[in-house]
Amino acid sequence: MLDPQTLRERIALIESRRESLLRLLEQPDLGTLRIDVNQALEELDDLIDEFKRTFPETAAS
Repeated sequence: MLDPQTLRERIALIESRRESLLRLLEQPDLGTLRIDVNQALEELDDLIDEFKRTFPETAAS
């Protein structure tokens, strides 16, 4: 099992990658990929929320 610090670091990395998806959505020529990016953001947000609900003491920064 991962220690709490490692879990926090991995979640922080995932959250930082979320910002890349948000920047990608700002691209005007994204076309139909916009649907996939939106879906990825929704799933990522769900995973982050689930992590924070499951490990509230670990998720606290």
